[in-house]
Amino acid sequence: MIHVCPLSRLEETVTRTGAEHVLSVINIATPVTLPPTVRRENHLFVGFNDILSPQEGLVHPSIEHVEAILGFVRRWPRQAPLVVHCYLGVSRSTASAYITACALAPERDEAEIAQALRAASPIATPNALLVEIADAALGRQGRMRAAIAAIGRGREAMENEPFEIRLG
Repeated sequence: MIHVCPLSRLEETVTRTGAEHVLSVINIATPVTLPPTVRRENHLFVGFNDILSPQEGLVHPSIEHVEAILGFVRRWPRQAPLVVHCYLGVSRSTASAYITACALAPERDEAEIAQALRAASPIATPNALLVEIADAALGRQGRMRAAIAAIGRGREAMENEPFEIRLG
C-alpha cells in the first residue's frame, strides 16, 4: 500500500498507517521532520521544485531524481506501507506514487493505475515532467505520460487530503 499526503499530515499519516518508509519529494530547503518511528535509512529526501520545465534559480525534475526514487522504492520491503509526501500532496507526491506503482507492478496497465489514482484523489495533479522522465526510464513507451494526461488536472485545492493506492 502506498499512502500519499502533504507535509502537514506526514506524522499523522505515518502513525495511522504504521508505515516504516517515507519518500519526501519536496523543495531542497524545506525542512522535513520524520516521525520517530521512521528510521533514517528508511527515508529518502529528493529535492526539486514542482515545475514542468527548467527555470532560472529552480531545480526541475531530472533523471537523477527519478533514479533515486526508483532505487528507494525497489528496496522498500513492502512489509509495512510506504508514505510519499510533498509540500501539498498534490503534484510531486502523486507523480511519485504513480511512478512507484508502475515500477513495482510492471504487469499493470498504466491507465488503470492512473484511474485508480484519480479515484483515490480528485485533487491529484501528478507532475507531468516527473512522469515523463519515469516513463522513459521504465520503458513504458509514452503510456504513463498518456495515462496521466488522460485523467487531467485535479480539482483545485489548497492542500490534498491523505489517500492511498494499492500496488495490485
